[in-house]
Amino acid sequence: MRGASASTSRPIRACSRPRPRQSKSRRSPTPPRTGSPMPSSKPTPVTMDAVYTAPGYLFRRMQQIAVALFIEECRAFDLTPVQYAALVTISTHPGIDATRLSAVIAFDRSTLGNVIERLQAKEYIVRKPAAEDKRVKLLYLTKAGAGVLNDIMPSVDKAQARMLEPLKPADRKTLLSLLTQLVDLNNEASRVPLRAEDALEHLGRSG
Repeated sequence: MRGASASTSRPIRACSRPRPRQSKSRRSPTPPRTGSPMPSSKPTPVTMDAVYTAPGYLFRRMQQIAVALFIEECRAFDLTPVQYAALVTISTHPGIDATRLSAVIAFDRSTLGNVIERLQAKEYIVRKPAAEDKRVKLLYLTKAGAGVLNDIMPSVDKAQARMLEPLKPADRKTLLSLLTQLVDLNNEASRVPLRAEDALEHLGRSG
């Protein structure tokens, strides 16, 4: 009996249902934050205060004002502030040379040559060769130079007074004291540092 033997020779397998595939879980999107907003990273906008409140700008403006007041008060004498400073120095230290004059008034040596030429053209100074080195020219005030220096002094004083006039007397003293300190402490940072003591000491030895 083939049917019976065939049915008994094969094992009966249990019928099982296929397992359902597990779907991959997807993360839900992060909800937006409802708290305080993050601080802005935008840079601070640049305004004209970056210029108007800067010390360098204020010093430059005051220099412009100082020169304008000097020229206005001393117009009749046709002298610049640097020419005036040169006359004062030559008057105080007759026989000074151009190099040491540059050190005393802290003015660029190459530019000072033009100042000296103009003063000589106005016949306010004369240049004489040094005894030990004819190439070195010593500077002396002429009679006309001494006269113009004496006459200009009241106008110079008036110009200096006008520069400080807007301030109270106590503030004027404070300003000049602070400026003196600031200039002295920053002397070496200058393009032409003041070397008055060294220059005048050498002048005293040579005289």
